[in-house]
Amino acid sequence: MEVTNDNGCSWVKDLIPRTNIKTLQSNEDCEWLLIGAGYTGLSAARKLGQLYPNQKIILVDAQLAGEGASSRNSGYLVDTTLNDGFTSNKELENYKKKTDIYDLGINAVKKFIKEYQVDCDWNECGKYFASSKLEDKKTLTNFSDTLSKLGFEHSLLSNSVLSKRLGTNFYNLALYTKGGILLHPGKLVRAMIDVLPKNVYLYENSSLLNWNKSKDIISCEFKNGKIKTKKIIFATNGFLKSLGIKSNYNFPITLTASMTRTLTDEEFNSIGKPKEWGVLPVRPMGATIRMTKDRRILIRNTAEVHSPFKMSRSNLEKRSINQRIGIKKRFPQLPDNIIKSSWSGVVSRTRNSSQIFEKIDNNIFATGCYNGSGIGVGTLFGEQIALKASNDNTKEIEIIEERKKPTWLPPQPFLNFGVRTRLIYERLRAKSEI
Repeated sequence: MEVTNDNGCSWVKDLIPRTNIKTLQSNEDCEWLLIGAGYTGLSAARKLGQLYPNQKIILVDAQLAGEGASSRNSGYLVDTTLNDGFTSNKELENYKKKTDIYDLGINAVKKFIKEYQVDCDWNECGKYFASSKLEDKKTLTNFSDTLSKLGFEHSLLSNSVLSKRLGTNFYNLALYTKGGILLHPGKLVRAMIDVLPKNVYLYENSSLLNWNKSKDIISCEFKNGKIKTKKIIFATNGFLKSLGIKSNYNFPITLTASMTRTLTDEEFNSIGKPKEWGVLPVRPMGATIRMTKDRRILIRNTAEVHSPFKMSRSNLEKRSINQRIGIKKRFPQLPDNIIKSSWSGVVSRTRNSSQIFEKIDNNIFATGCYNGSGIGVGTLFGEQIALKASNDNTKEIEIIEERKKPTWLPPQPFLNFGVRTRLIYERLRAKSEI
């Protein structure tokens, strides 16, 4: 598995480049090996370092730590999601289990931020599920009923209210939920790198080529070295399938996004000087869009079956055209050439929008598939998989284990055909919402 680093992401470019980067150049032995240094792998490594200060813990990533999906998302720490389709009483119970996990995830991130005094532009401003289509009112009304049954504070809003809050007349209705949090994902994951315990050895740009287990020892082969370990945790999320982990239960989806430069005073005044906000689409393939704390606009409105390892610059530029169109539809008064950077990223999906959190073998563990909620759930699952692998049990693990388990997926080529067909269908439904 070899992933190409790409410096096109605005969140990453906001950060001071790191200089303490090490790649694996020799053979190593350790008690613990973690594959994947995003929110999950970093949180697991941090927890293991605290639990076992005298043991050697190795954390390896195929690219630069934290600069994969962890830095490339839209920066939403979610409390609720709309597109799970829960309607019956039985499904309502399953939805509550999912929101309980989201709540634990938010608390895990809050605890980390408080303990290490992290500045990640944290803003408890909530979020909007918004649409330009009045016919989506039924969807939002049903969602409102679900949230009311579960005690979530929310409100349905009309165009006149939205235009004042968002600075655009594009949306005709929305459901606002109070519990969502916006943050800078790059700053958060960088802080997790900076506070790794001293007994955690981080190797970057070190791709795992293959791995096997013999008796109770796991051997992992990398380009320039091998690692033997007593226990291993796979935390590669969108790349679990490529490593043969739960491969019939998860699949990667490639997303692309763009961010503008900072708006000038004149441009910001022209849209009403709105406070920071975040919008998620009512229709699954509509645009996710944010006004950031520093007056930049982020938009993500493409999702596809694509090689998760690399997207060429030319392909990315073609997709960024959709982002330019999406911004122009919402803010026609802004210049055409306002986009400063575009990037791609990978999310991991399961058929029923559940997460992987499992003991694969006596000393092999895996977690991932956060279905777009990786900041909070990824942090939580990282900490808890470390405890599970330590034969510990917590209230959090009990809540996680109560969720619906991921369901089986059909083999290739039927899987890709089915996913592509579904994405085409949702793209047509949300055509006006890009």
